[in-house]
Amino acid sequence: MTDSILEFIKTFLMLFFELLALFIVVSFIVSFIQQVVSEEKIKTFLNRPNKAVNYILGTFFGAITPFCSCSTIPVLAGLLNAKVPFGPSMSFLIASPLMNPVMIFMLWALLGWKIALVYFIVLSIFSILVGLLFSNLNLAETYKGVIVKGDGFFSNKQESRVKQALNDAWAFLYPMLPYLFIGVFIGAFIYGFVPAAFITKYASGDGIFSVMVASVIGIPMYIRPETMLPIAEALVSKGMSMGTVIALVIGGAGASIPEVVMLSKLFKRKFLVAFISVILIVAIGTGLIVNSMF
Repeated sequence: MTDSILEFIKTFLMLFFELLALFIVVSFIVSFIQQVVSEEKIKTFLNRPNKAVNYILGTFFGAITPFCSCSTIPVLAGLLNAKVPFGPSMSFLIASPLMNPVMIFMLWALLGWKIALVYFIVLSIFSILVGLLFSNLNLAETYKGVIVKGDGFFSNKQESRVKQALNDAWAFLYPMLPYLFIGVFIGAFIYGFVPAAFITKYASGDGIFSVMVASVIGIPMYIRPETMLPIAEALVSKGMSMGTVIALVIGGAGASIPEVVMLSKLFKRKFLVAFISVILIVAIGTGLIVNSMF
């Protein structure tokens, strides 16, 4: 019991301060880019006459950004506030944590290039389809219009871009802190008190049930890809199927509890239900495809 408590405290502190730093850095970068690149240019880049191209670009933008699920939130808010089309922004939300260069490279290194290639292709298709689906469901109406920019400790519109970016980063982080705290607390609690044996016991096969269980288990775990993928390699070596491991990774990296809690600050409940449902479908679908091919 003592070990579990110590593991919980360690995980909570590590995740909280890591995400705190990521939020500040990413929000700073978003604000700085918004000062250098006009909102009109961003809108033009992701709002081409050919709508299909917009979803591809949104997915591509997500794939080249090395963000985890939580650090995509300030970027997403920046895109929506810049009036970037909702559908391509949703493709970015799905692609960014699941297809970033770190994820693909580690999949390649640990599970092989074939797994990495199939994973990339399948997730690209899913990201585009999710963007289209969310747009057609009119989920843009669920966005609360949270403003990234605002007054903070460094408020001075006449100051340098760096100070203005620091101000904007604080203005976005401050109202998010309670959500960040609650989400990390829940994630760290589950991570510290749910034994690893539970995962392998209920998600060790290669059938649809095991893939579904792995997808559901992955969400509350919230293990960053850099940590999860080495664990995934170990699970594969102990007999867990590739697809089941992939489903576990997608569940954990695509819809972590901290991310969902923070999304609740930006969107209404209808969006959250749709988002979690889609991540589960993506995790299960990708896992079954990988199992059928390998």
